[in-house]
Amino acid sequence: MKILDKYIGQTVLSGILIVLLVLVGLFTFFEFIDEIDDIGKERYGLWQAIQYVALEVPRYIYDLFPSAALLGSLLGLGMLANNSELTVMRATGISTVRIIVSILKVGLLLTVFIIIIGEFVAPEAGQYANNMRATAQSEHESQRIVFLTRYGFWSRDQVDFINIRTIYPDGGFGGITLYEFDIEHKLKSITRAKHAFYENGQWLLKEVDKHIIESTQITRQYLDSVVWKAILSPELVKIVVISPHKLSSIGLYKYIGYLRQNGQRTDKYELAFWSRLGYPLVCITMIFLATPFVFGSLRTVSIGQRILVGALIGVAFHMLNQTMSNMGLVYNIHPAISALLPPILFLVIAITLMRRIV
Repeated sequence: MKILDKYIGQTVLSGILIVLLVLVGLFTFFEFIDEIDDIGKERYGLWQAIQYVALEVPRYIYDLFPSAALLGSLLGLGMLANNSELTVMRATGISTVRIIVSILKVGLLLTVFIIIIGEFVAPEAGQYANNMRATAQSEHESQRIVFLTRYGFWSRDQVDFINIRTIYPDGGFGGITLYEFDIEHKLKSITRAKHAFYENGQWLLKEVDKHIIESTQITRQYLDSVVWKAILSPELVKIVVISPHKLSSIGLYKYIGYLRQNGQRTDKYELAFWSRLGYPLVCITMIFLATPFVFGSLRTVSIGQRILVGALIGVAFHMLNQTMSNMGLVYNIHPAISALLPPILFLVIAITLMRRIV
């Protein structure tokens, strides 16, 4: 059985890796085509574009693995079926369940490896890629400018509001404006600083111009430096400027906590967080879903037909997943339900189909 496990595992693994290589190659190529339009902006040349695209590869591997797991499993098992090897295995007394266990073993190991890439390699590589790209395209080499709105980056710190025009690669700010309010939500001061640096758990503002607003007058102060205590940290800023699906589970968890402290909505980030937690279930479901089709109705069809069926299943899962996500955000459904219901539903379908052929 060890030899058989190894043979089945190698066949399925080969199919998954081939499909994953093709999918990642296609998406990387399309990403590079998009980057061609930006070549020539300041110091952003061909080499920088190649670097940026290469650093995005770990994210593509993580995002595309569930689809590759489904198509690759269909491809690998289909080869065994076409060569009548599955039939021989079952004729010698090896049960379908035992064959499925062999498939899931390699699926679990591969899923763990991909999760490590998605949680530790992809976020760091993506962050470095964004920093490198933005720095190369900015007017000054030492700056990275982020335009989340036409007026810069906005954030909230409890009852105060922050506007940042420049975010440095080391986490510092440039062109920062603080709008401070009292408990009655009345504006009490406006502080503008040319630079802000994070030291010893607090912000140090440099070259400060502060306007204190009172009921009868406005007082203006010029200060070389001011200590500013805020919940916002450089790590949180880096999280904010990246899409939720590009963050690690830890990054999402930290930012959700920050939003809750400020009384802001966390639905979108909680959905991304639960999607991360449900990722292993999605991968295993996709691998498990391929087995009833190969043992059942697709055991004598061509590879092209199997890939077509796998693609249709993947599209159906994607549509259901997107529908549940959007419905969850609109109707305030718990993010865990929105994220986990589609893979659980498809897993139930796969188990039901398997019971008919076992």
